[in-house]
Amino acid sequence: MKIMKFGGTSVGNPDRMRALIPLINDPDKKIVVLSAMSGTTNSLVEIAGLLYADKIDEASLKNEQLRAKYHQVVDELYATEKFKKSGHELIDSHFEYIRNFTLRVFTKLQEKAILSQGELISTSLFHMLMQENNIRAALLPALSFMRIDKDGEPDYFYIEENLKRELKKCPQENIIITQGFICRNAYGEIDNLKRGGSDFTASIIGAASRADEIQIWTDINGFHNNDPRFVENTKVIRNISFDEAAELAYFGAKILHPSSVNPAREKNIPVRLKNTMEPEDIGTLITADCKWEDYKAVAAKDGISVLRIRSDRMLMAYGFLRKVFEIFEAYKTPIDMITTSEVSISLTVDNSEFINEIAKDLRELGGVEIEQNQSIICVVGDFRPERTGSAPEIFEALNTIPLKMISYGGSPYSLSLLIDTSNKVDALRQLSKHLFK
Repeated sequence: MKIMKFGGTSVGNPDRMRALIPLINDPDKKIVVLSAMSGTTNSLVEIAGLLYADKIDEASLKNEQLRAKYHQVVDELYATEKFKKSGHELIDSHFEYIRNFTLRVFTKLQEKAILSQGELISTSLFHMLMQENNIRAALLPALSFMRIDKDGEPDYFYIEENLKRELKKCPQENIIITQGFICRNAYGEIDNLKRGGSDFTASIIGAASRADEIQIWTDINGFHNNDPRFVENTKVIRNISFDEAAELAYFGAKILHPSSVNPAREKNIPVRLKNTMEPEDIGTLITADCKWEDYKAVAAKDGISVLRIRSDRMLMAYGFLRKVFEIFEAYKTPIDMITTSEVSISLTVDNSEFINEIAKDLRELGGVEIEQNQSIICVVGDFRPERTGSAPEIFEALNTIPLKMISYGGSPYSLSLLIDTSNKVDALRQLSKHLFK
């Protein structure tokens, strides 16, 4: 069995949806995971924000605008009046569901119910398109098997058992269509796997079903050795290990959701990244095999904040670091990088939601400084500790760019550096010149 995930751009308009049919219409058994049409989730977030602000009229207007957009999609997507009629009815039912939230007090969980409509609409429209083309396919609701626990992590046992049960209901269909991103929480309420979660969904389903391969289809040919948005003449990496892919995804490579590597790695299921615009390209294959190279790729992660804690009195005291980490744990804020000196600790985070509260608690341990608008540059390559002469080209490339922090030795696959975001593009370009000649 294959898992094939298609992102928002791959289902972004009627032509793109139709282009998926030849990619999936073969005798092989497969589960097709779809995101919401591109732009939909952002619009739904905006509607939810207006409802939070009690701007009911504005929320209603935005809802009607999005409804009208989808009615136009229906008119372009289907060829027959029968399916156009069914499509319009489907759209009205979903947007009436959203409109009903304007009639009640709005809560956080209701926002997640609204956000789920994007994936529910895209999968239903695509399933109807398959029916119109006389292609047998089943629509399997993710809400019937995808669940997270009380900590927001996938409930793997529940998912595997319930996915097996649901698949038994459609033994004759080789094409199973389901939603990415959405799930239920431990209390049975509609929830989600956060932005980019459709990749995570595909990997979880692949692991639960012991798939032969997980395919992530986007609008780029796979991992590049640098960010093609900022650097010219980047090259596609054809083979990469799970560990290297995890480093690149976590530190900014947008093609893959960072969490999506782990389920596949744990079950040793290959992941292939492919381009719906160029389906003949083999893309990037991610496996357990690692081919060591000096420098394989560079990625950048923005939105980083640095907290520097200075304590002449307590830094080297027993239990000091534990107290620091407990503060971050209390606010469920993970740390990206950490460096220490005799009297100070510097830590970076990519989630600044509770940064002021964290800083307040840390000030009980010492002086605290916060610096924002930072970026982490991650270089993936051969950084095994037994190797000599590692990384001189990196520092030569960045000799005109101030380095705020360096993380080396934590992983044999990567070296990370912190810089001002204003220097990011220059850093990426200089690294390409020096590392990938």
